[in-house]
Amino acid sequence: MEDKKIKYIAVEGVIGVGKTSLAKKLAERLNAKLILENFEDNPFLEKFYNDPIGYAFHTQMYFLMSRYKQLQEIKQIDMFHDYYVSDYIFEKDKIFAYLNLQDDELKLYEKIVTLIEKMIVVPDLIIYLQSNVERLMKNIRHRDRDIEKEIKEEYIKDLNEGYNYFFFRYKATKVMIVNSAEIDFVNNEMDFENLIREIFKPEHSAIEYYNPVTIKAAK
Repeated sequence: MEDKKIKYIAVEGVIGVGKTSLAKKLAERLNAKLILENFEDNPFLEKFYNDPIGYAFHTQMYFLMSRYKQLQEIKQIDMFHDYYVSDYIFEKDKIFAYLNLQDDELKLYEKIVTLIEKMIVVPDLIIYLQSNVERLMKNIRHRDRDIEKEIKEEYIKDLNEGYNYFFFRYKATKVMIVNSAEIDFVNNEMDFENLIREIFKPEHSAIEYYNPVTIKAAK
């Protein structure tokens, strides 16, 4: 029986880690309201990958307002769903901002964020899918999205470091850091069921680590 104390789960991780696939599977299992990031609607994203300096601020502000608008849905009463699952958290925007924006752009960005972030619902649990750069690049190349063809390995490396720094120090809610490099939550039912049990265990620490590879090896 799922623990009703956890109502809103957010799945996070670097581009290519599989957060959207896991979020969809969790939502299906829990009959949850699914909130997915509309990255394909951002008209600046492809331009950003080709010209990061020229289009970083445009891309960032579009994502910021899109995420803000989407996450307002969680405040609304939904008679058909007991849970919410998203494939991002609002604060993740800061990782990209600090990595990509110039100093003057960052100052304006921070002023806007300060005004709106207090109106965002914080997840009850964040599942941070952690992986290595080699696996991330392999996943990105395998799914072969036109918009991602210009992504460089160095950018993914910097992004991966930024995500690790951010979530290892995150304090707004509970974070489960999951080693996802050698497992498959989407296609391996045992991996998925083990994760479900871990999510809905009676208590969670502020930050905890779940290494399914180690658990498998011990059996």
